Amino acid sequence: MQRLAPNWRTSSYTGSENCVEVADNDPLEVMVRDTKDRNGGRLTVQPATWTAFVEFAKKR
Repeated sequence: MQRLAPNWRTSSYTGSENCVEVADNDPLEVMVRDTKDRNGGRLTVQPATWTAFVEFAKKR
């Protein structure tokens, strides 16, 4: 199976603050990277893990 190229997007809540970008167009993984260091490392998690994190963050 060929991997899709990441389609990075930034949170609409970012504004002038540093934030993260997320690429979730691949059904097998979600990638997260720092907006101020786009060439640095990235975190890769399973979609279910990312969904659980987002739901947790919404409750905070």
